[in-house]
Amino acid sequence: MNRKVWQASGHEAGFSDPLADCKKCKNRFRPDKLENPKVCPMCGGELTEPRQFNTMMKTFVGPVEGEAGLTYLRPETAQGIFINFKNIIDSFHPKLPFGLAQIGKAFRNEITPGNFIFRTREFEQMEIEYFINGSEWEKWFKYWVNEVKNWLKIIGLDEEKIYFHDIAGSERAHYSKKTIDIEYKFPFGQDELYGLAYRTDFDLKTHSEKSGVDLSYFDSETREKFIPHVIEPSMGVERTLLAILCEAYQEEKERVYLKLPFALAPYKTAVFPLLANKPQLVEKAKEVYKSVKGCFACAWDERGNIGKRYYSQDEIGTPYCITIDFQTLEDETVTIRNRDTMEQERIKINAIISYLAKNLS
Repeated sequence: MNRKVWQASGHEAGFSDPLADCKKCKNRFRPDKLENPKVCPMCGGELTEPRQFNTMMKTFVGPVEGEAGLTYLRPETAQGIFINFKNIIDSFHPKLPFGLAQIGKAFRNEITPGNFIFRTREFEQMEIEYFINGSEWEKWFKYWVNEVKNWLKIIGLDEEKIYFHDIAGSERAHYSKKTIDIEYKFPFGQDELYGLAYRTDFDLKTHSEKSGVDLSYFDSETREKFIPHVIEPSMGVERTLLAILCEAYQEEKERVYLKLPFALAPYKTAVFPLLANKPQLVEKAKEVYKSVKGCFACAWDERGNIGKRYYSQDEIGTPYCITIDFQTLEDETVTIRNRDTMEQERIKINAIISYLAKNLS
């Protein structure tokens, strides 16, 4: 997004939360995260007064550096949606309420990147701009709070580790009338996972004023013409992935496994021959593998012994493992093992698909 468009939006996402510097060790901290906002938690040194940093990434477009080519990499994905609002209205004529979603790269010159992929300078952002009639904003805000809660259940996060923090008016961005930070208790502490904001009609109104293009919406039923308001859920892909991995990672005596929700497991099942050096077992196992992989994401593994294969699949979160052994050759049954409980049972080959369909739903 270029500088002029960004200025027209009046957005403040390019600024970090206020940070204070330690005069002694030179580390930076958010005062609101410290027990004593005047003392460095690392060395006990004195902290400076908090100040904001512009975290937008600056560059130049063209062969010559100059004011005309000054550009900033976008610090969020939302503004592209607002710029294309008129195209959507003219092309599809959607009725309110409706949403536009976008996923893409965003860039921020973070002062203190860290905690693995939690805070980085380049990240993948998912945002929805849900356009509504401003008179109904409270109704739709509650709707999206519930949608976020449902999403958190789908990806398997423990609700006891989730916190909905209502941002006070003095701390909200100037365009927001209500903002909730959805925070998760990571191993390194409780911090923001998602954001949900009622941005009013600020963005469309500002783009309309600065560009001179009418971005109002005409309601054919009420015969009203107005600038729609927006509810915005904003999510980071990397933070979502990090939370899922933190939640799913389990250590249990001699094994490590990912207790992923079935919907998120890369492989739903894996098929093994009990012994890789017995052609009749390998041939039968490949028959089963071919029949299962047409219905479910299925892994084939014949490395090492059966115990190592089980643990290898546990580590990537595969819910069920199917083993073909000598009894299979006699009665067409297989051993199927549950990732979480390690319990095993025997079922008929022709019952595998229905068994997985039932237990993976």
